[in-house]
Amino acid sequence: MVRPVGRDMTTVGFIGSGKIGGTVARLAVAAGYDVVLSNSRGPETLADLVADLGPKARAATPAEAAQAGDLVVLSVPLHAYRVVPAAAVAGKPVLDTNNYYPQRDGRIAELDAGSTTSSALLQEHLAGDAAVVKVFNNINWTQLGSLARPSGAADRSALPVAADDARAKEAVVAFLDAIGYDAVDTGSLADSWRQQPDTPVYGVPYAGGPAPAEKIRDALAEAGRG
Repeated sequence: MVRPVGRDMTTVGFIGSGKIGGTVARLAVAAGYDVVLSNSRGPETLADLVADLGPKARAATPAEAAQAGDLVVLSVPLHAYRVVPAAAVAGKPVLDTNNYYPQRDGRIAELDAGSTTSSALLQEHLAGDAAVVKVFNNINWTQLGSLARPSGAADRSALPVAADDARAKEAVVAFLDAIGYDAVDTGSLADSWRQQPDTPVYGVPYAGGPAPAEKIRDALAEAGRG
């Protein structure tokens, strides 16, 4: 069970600080959050990114970043999802940016069969210790950085969000609003296949400009399996 959502959620931990993770970190710092970055190669390899982000950023190990974050962003290849330390993220929303790419991740029979989703696999790994929220997986990192807009802006973009835990979803929607995005609720983790690769909402709504919430909803409605 995720802890009650509060306005004291001020730190975002990152497990994986590449293009998507680094871009979310940059947006978070601009919105006033502290960020704790990590990767598989060690904190010292993040010195340039930390210096660029400024005093609200620091580098740590994945376990330390997970422990420090009120929200934890997971942005590693799907095949490495078991690196998330379940105990360190207990009671926290885990923002899952992952996608299943067989050419990179190897074949995963359950995903090939459509009997589960990649985010559901992560939730299974974490058991009841944390609440997975699928987000940031359908947008290119360059668009993610460039399309952020203040609340109420006519050209503000939206991001689909799926989760089983209502409190976690609420926390992530608030975070998205703070960093410049509206949110479209896509349902549960079982429903998150509608925002996975090869669906209409994957990348397409952002081509050529912002993607208001209605455009995202239309793309989600077009999604089909098989």
